[in-house]
Amino acid sequence: MKTKDIKKNIKGKSATELNDLLAQKKVALRDFRFGLAGSKSRNIKEGRGLKRDIARVKTELRSKK
Repeated sequence: MKTKDIKKNIKGKSATELNDLLAQKKVALRDFRFGLAGSKSRNIKEGRGLKRDIARVKTELRSKK
């Protein structure tokens, strides 16, 4: 997804949906890191994008509290 799409998608979600999305992103980041150690992944920028998505979700969760 593009950054604008992610931002719009995050704004419309509830706190429980954001928590679920955060868990999914963390699992994806973990899988990426383990795949990188086994040299399965070739797209290095994917990790950076996942970390930024996690930060966006955490920021939105914080603002909803």
